[in-house]
Amino acid sequence: MSLHPSTTEARAPEAATHLKRSLRRFDITAMGIAAVISFDTVGQIATGGGEAATWTAAIALFFLIPYALLFAETGAAFPQEGGPYVWVKLAFGRTAAALTTLLYWVTNPIWLGGSLVFLAAETWDGFVFPLGSGTVADYTFKLLFVWIAILTAVVSLRRGKWITTAGAMVKVFSLVLFTATAVLYGVRHGFHGLDDARFTPTTAGFLALVPILLFAYVGFEAPNAAGEEMEDPQRDVPAALGRSAAVAACCYVLPVLALLAVVPADQVTGIGGFMEGARLVFDIYGGAGGPLLTLTAVMFVFALLTQGSAWMIVSDRMQAMAAADGGFFSRSLGAFHPRLGTPVRTNLLSGVVATLFMLAAMRLADGDAAAVFSVVLTVAVTTLLLSYLVIVPALVVLRLRRPDVHRPYRVPFGSAGFLVCAGLVYAWIAVGSWSALFPGVLEGLFGIDYDFRDVWGVSRVSFELFTLGTVGVLLAVGAVGVLAARRLDAALAAETEADHAR
Repeated sequence: MSLHPSTTEARAPEAATHLKRSLRRFDITAMGIAAVISFDTVGQIATGGGEAATWTAAIALFFLIPYALLFAETGAAFPQEGGPYVWVKLAFGRTAAALTTLLYWVTNPIWLGGSLVFLAAETWDGFVFPLGSGTVADYTFKLLFVWIAILTAVVSLRRGKWITTAGAMVKVFSLVLFTATAVLYGVRHGFHGLDDARFTPTTAGFLALVPILLFAYVGFEAPNAAGEEMEDPQRDVPAALGRSAAVAACCYVLPVLALLAVVPADQVTGIGGFMEGARLVFDIYGGAGGPLLTLTAVMFVFALLTQGSAWMIVSDRMQAMAAADGGFFSRSLGAFHPRLGTPVRTNLLSGVVATLFMLAAMRLADGDAAAVFSVVLTVAVTTLLLSYLVIVPALVVLRLRRPDVHRPYRVPFGSAGFLVCAGLVYAWIAVGSWSALFPGVLEGLFGIDYDFRDVWGVSRVSFELFTLGTVGVLLAVGAVGVLAARRLDAALAAETEADHAR
């Protein structure tokens, strides 16, 4: 019996035959850290006050650990290029896989063009060089940010991995520097942010924080999108995932706690929380504080850029595999460049989507970047979490229906342990998806006051039109893409048959 019976069923399509194995365990770990640790969510999480630290730790324990166990086993057992696309296809078929992959993929250009770029511009404007709002400099900076992120995904993975690795190192260094400096500041001036902080978890805090926390913690399966570019995925994926998950948990819990300790909760903002906290605590360095703050801002923007790059590298590969496999419009869309070994056409499509979304978001902002930041991030949260509503059941199906597949790593306690982990993860994802799509509804059921316009800065009608409309359009595009791919394949088959008949 073959140790890898799935390989012949889900091997890379012909369009993706220019793959070279260049990812080692260290590279996979760094890619996971670069993709998962989200600078843009640290401040957003901290707006929840003291209980944000409590829920961050609780979700790390009851979501992150079972989530990591599930994907460590599946990623090692099914290491084909495309990762989650392949898993859903093996479990539920190509159509389900194509639609799920579209939701997973489109999250990233939306996030890059609507959330990361706004935070990067806000940081650059406030701490490095003034850009203004809606100025030529503002547009230029945002366009450069988007397309540099895209171009780093276009270069070969052998070189591109060092960009994401540098981003991961800068990200961890920045968070460690901030946390250590905040502790020193607190020792010298007192931890006044804790005076009014309430760490007791509440239902209202849970419902407000769970979507953003889940968005912050998901993504450790992302490197599996480049499964056939790993040197030894069956050994390296579980180890790399465990290490990157541990680092990510620390890089969320500790900076959030440090931020809350020195900055009063009512002064923490989602779009500027981290850097505003850095401005405060770097005062202990005296005259060196200003240059150090500017350097930190540059590192912050660089980390945001490489974070976007890491997600473009992996999610574009997933979408390219769907296209190359005949699941999304034309197979040519999923072609990998013969020299670079990257899906250049899908990369460029991501750049166009990110640019269009950035321009639309700037018009929606009407000068209020904070409102756009929250709404756009929610759209990204929604589309990503919705994809997991299919991906997680696919893992269960593969576990139960394919027991003969070699699994170098297994979730403790066998199938029972796997099912318990899957149930926990799915429950969290379901609550997070509902809260992201329909904020305030669950609060109403629990009798919690919820002023929608005060929370989001827009009316409920505008919010739902933006979020539900986006999801609806995406599903329609996906359905059209599947049908178009089928027709093209059918036409090609008929043409080939006619040529043979002659």
